[in-house]
Amino acid sequence: MNIFFGTDGWRGLLDKEVNEQSISIVAQAFADYLNEIKNDNSVAIGFDGRKNSQLFAKIFAEVLSGNKVKVFLSDRVIPTPVLSFTVKNKSLSAGVMITASHNPPEYSGVKFKASYGGPFLTEETAKVEKFLNKNLIRRNDLITRENFLIDYFNHLEKLIDFELIRTARLNVLIDSMGGAGADYLERILLAHNIPAKTIYQLPDEKFFGRLAEPIEKNLKPLSEELKQGNYSIGVATDGDADRCGVMLDDGSWLSAQETILLLADFCLNIKKYRGNIVKTSSVTDKLKTFFETKQRKVIDVQVGFKYITEVMIKQNIAFGCEESGGFGYGVHIPERDGILSSLFMIEMLAHSGFNKLSEYVHHKRKTFGEIFYDRIDLSYDQPDRNDLLPELYKKYLDKISEFRVVFVKPFYSSRNVINGLKFFLEGNNRWLLIRSSETEPIVRIYAEGQSTDEVKQFLEFGKNILNK
Repeated sequence: MNIFFGTDGWRGLLDKEVNEQSISIVAQAFADYLNEIKNDNSVAIGFDGRKNSQLFAKIFAEVLSGNKVKVFLSDRVIPTPVLSFTVKNKSLSAGVMITASHNPPEYSGVKFKASYGGPFLTEETAKVEKFLNKNLIRRNDLITRENFLIDYFNHLEKLIDFELIRTARLNVLIDSMGGAGADYLERILLAHNIPAKTIYQLPDEKFFGRLAEPIEKNLKPLSEELKQGNYSIGVATDGDADRCGVMLDDGSWLSAQETILLLADFCLNIKKYRGNIVKTSSVTDKLKTFFETKQRKVIDVQVGFKYITEVMIKQNIAFGCEESGGFGYGVHIPERDGILSSLFMIEMLAHSGFNKLSEYVHHKRKTFGEIFYDRIDLSYDQPDRNDLLPELYKKYLDKISEFRVVFVKPFYSSRNVINGLKFFLEGNNRWLLIRSSETEPIVRIYAEGQSTDEVKQFLEFGKNILNK
């Protein structure tokens, strides 16, 4: 059976690619990988609410148990960050999450988590892949079922000022999108007498007919409910609750780029977290304009949260962020967490003295200004897709539109091929990023400028240079 791993695990179509047999094969490879490293291994396993996720978790646990790996198996649907936190908190060897994250409901998959509580790095995933299709052993005598939520919730108590939120009299609306976030965020808030309501709270195999990615086009139900009720803020989490989307109280979308600026400001200037910021190259460079100092760097990495994790486990990092709604914190785990990010947004609003997020955002825009940013995804099914950027890097581009190219930064794939190029242009917050997907016939073009017109010019330039 052909199984190909991606950045931090494996995803595929349910039944056709991800089924009882293929899950067993991946589990055996993971067991062999662990047992080659050391003899005494322990693993936590969690699962989302997709079709067969609980069954796949049980099979994975039995294979690990049959290979003398001690297993802690979640007794319920949980968010990915809860699984990651459990691995770090219990000092386990690794973690396994049965999920396809924000992919459509016809997909399933496996995410591997390392002992530090974040995604596997590329080289470790490649080692697991080498053990695929070996002999299969299954037993269940080393499996303990546990509720992982208790320790995770207790940890959040140390990070969030719930009393401040309660006294601010905020009213919170949550959209779990039928994902693994369930009603956990609501439960946490209600335990502190903070008014909260969750829509689509029950984990649903098909996410109630929506794509479980918390972006504007998928959050119309949240927007409509916000318009009808008297809420302070709206938050949403994705299929496995490691990503967070935010809406204003009037039902309008708060872009991930603006959310990132507000979270960075809150973490660094209000919470006073020390350390650098690490961001994917597609995130606004306003982070450098407003937060880079002699004591604090803002580090650009390849698109993908595992590249943020690589920096977080080596350096003192206050905040890590990607433009797809994944945010991580040095005080927590080197992993995205949609639940904690939602709580930070709520605490930020409570601290501001405003009762409505729209009022606070309007206030902060006087400081940060408007973000001019956009992205386009181009279908590109020609066989030279992976040669485009290495060839472009060899050419000397001195201008994009009427702006001088100051610096070009290449980003390399796991196969050490250039799959991303970021062109930094003269002036602040001007750049063009071109990325070719390793897994899909797509080339993505991102741009930031100082006006909508500049962004359009940069994106058009990117399209034209690829067509040439």
